[in-house]
Amino acid sequence: MADIVNLKRARKDKARREHEREAAANRLRFGRTKAQKSADQDTATRSRRTLDDKRLEPDESDDRS
Repeated sequence: MADIVNLKRARKDKARREHEREAAANRLRFGRTKAQKSADQDTATRSRRTLDDKRLEPDESDDRS
C-alpha cells in the first residue's frame, strides 16, 4: 500500500530544502572573511604589477616610418 502523505508538511519540507539550498549558495558567494578578501586583492594586485613589469614598451628613438 502507498504511504499517506501530509501535503501541507510536504510543501513546508520542500520550501525548507529550497531555502537551505539558496542559503548554502549565498554562503559560498558572500561568506568570505575580510582577511580572505584582502588576500585575494593582494594577489591580484601583485600579479597585475608583475605582468606590467614584464610589458615591452616600444623604443621612442627607434622610429621606422
